[in-house]
Amino acid sequence: MFDGMSHSAPCALTKIRVTKRSMTRFTVQSFLTLLLLSCTTDSYDKGEGKYSLMQADFCELTVDGQKQALTFTTDDGDTYQFTTPFTAKWIETADTTYRSVIYYNKVSTTQAEAVSVGTVVTVNPIEHWRYKEQPQDPIGLESAWMAKSGKYLNVGLLMKTGRISDEELPHNIGLAQDTVYTYPDGRCAASYRFLHSQNGIPQYYTNRRYVSILLPTVKPDTIHLSIQTYDGIVHKTFIVKK
Repeated sequence: MFDGMSHSAPCALTKIRVTKRSMTRFTVQSFLTLLLLSCTTDSYDKGEGKYSLMQADFCELTVDGQKQALTFTTDDGDTYQFTTPFTAKWIETADTTYRSVIYYNKVSTTQAEAVSVGTVVTVNPIEHWRYKEQPQDPIGLESAWMAKSGKYLNVGLLMKTGRISDEELPHNIGLAQDTVYTYPDGRCAASYRFLHSQNGIPQYYTNRRYVSILLPTVKPDTIHLSIQTYDGIVHKTFIVKK
């Protein structure tokens, strides 16, 4: 579910749990795991016809007043209606939009059959001074790419996790906006710094999680993103589509 872009009070970090699966599967069947990497989204062609495709996409999932998921719009800008509306435990708010990752069978140019749907944690760039704390514990970076819509910057993280008791502790993440610079020609560049707290979680094994950065309504032309990894600080630069 989306967070507002206005932050007048000191901001806390967003909690993200990595040991529980947040995917809801709708069919009991085996299928290829589709990796969402780099700037592309892979698809699996079964060779059964034009629309016989099992695909994976990041999307905006639309939920109605009964907490039923009705439609979704992919990062490529394609909108589909579900052949069968559904709900899930993680759909807690009616009449809203969730950032999601979806595996689906394409039935037609406007309809899709859901196979598996899960939430994607969304963070907003917030002025660095608004954060109560700004931890930068190292984290694994697998991939980062701009959505074709220009609305999101997607980041694939490799998060180390484990348990010391029955309690499942969350990682804490955030995105600090350090500077926004406007050039004489009117172009604008923003510097974002990824925040991460390991929160005392043991680092026994690695789990992949995706995070979407929801860009502000007035978007910069260029984004400079820095992330503290186990190999040092990684800097990435992205050109924003408007």
